[in-house]
Amino acid sequence: MIKHMDRGIFLRLSAARRRDVRRRGLVRRVGILLDQIQSGHPTAYCKLNQEVPILRLWFNVEAELQQDFRLTRRAMQGLQRLLQREQDHGWGSQLEVLIYVYWLAHGLSYRVVSSVFGVPKPTVHRVVHRVAQLIWKNLKLAIRFPLPEELDAIGQGFGQLSGTPVLNSVVGSVHDTRIMKNSTFYRTQQYPPTGYIILGDGGYPCLDKPIGLITPYKEPVRGRTESCFNYHHSRGRSIVERAFGVMKTRWRSTLFKALEVRPTFSPVVIATCAFLHNVCLENGDMLDPDDDVAQDIFDPQPPREALVANESSGRAKRDELAALISGHVQE
Repeated sequence: MIKHMDRGIFLRLSAARRRDVRRRGLVRRVGILLDQIQSGHPTAYCKLNQEVPILRLWFNVEAELQQDFRLTRRAMQGLQRLLQREQDHGWGSQLEVLIYVYWLAHGLSYRVVSSVFGVPKPTVHRVVHRVAQLIWKNLKLAIRFPLPEELDAIGQGFGQLSGTPVLNSVVGSVHDTRIMKNSTFYRTQQYPPTGYIILGDGGYPCLDKPIGLITPYKEPVRGRTESCFNYHHSRGRSIVERAFGVMKTRWRSTLFKALEVRPTFSPVVIATCAFLHNVCLENGDMLDPDDDVAQDIFDPQPPREALVANESSGRAKRDELAALISGHVQE
């Protein structure tokens, strides 16, 4: 009986000693971590397996990335520079960006991406959300309204695109009336500035207020003046249609199917697609829209919504522009 009691006491003491050792070890590791953070040299607790095929591709500086990541190497490096930050672990911001872009490019599950990169599934989940939120917080690095001093040059660009200098006052084109009417820039009359207009397709109301938004004449048009206006209007508006087509083509694996994420996370993912689209353009990474995407873009638009209390018609402005275009063409 005494021997049995001695053995029980011994086991309890041994367990307490092990817990004490673990506790001291944890305190020591936390102390080291704090010292490294305070000294500006964060610790690394993960090792990178450079033999994983997708990482061998990345580290081979001669290899192109577009097939696997939908971004050229130059665009990827530009993106990594934009999002570069201090890391507190061994994955590094470069690898995190690679994981996120690969997930976005293929629309894969976290489990599959985990296998591709040789990292734990929970890590992939954290990385995807962390990089997406980082881009969300830094959208203005790649997405913004034009500055006042840029408006004239942008207007001239739209004039060239549409084939008539009458549309030199155009500084932006919009694609979806529902999105526009829920946007901050529409509700607060933030854009375009007074004296400038944006172009919308037939699904929009033609507006003078709260913003200048000019739409084409309804088909069938009445006479040459309306027909000529619609032709140049369509040419000017084509830039936004193409932009959406390119973005849908680049990220079709994600945008053409139901996202397997929480609904509250979906807008962040879509915003990052637009952010990356602009980063690609800044780095010369061009892409032609797929044929099926182009067809989707030019499908018939829904009927125009009736004007509401705070809106006034832009038909008079449209008639004025149409008359100027017609006169300019005749000259």
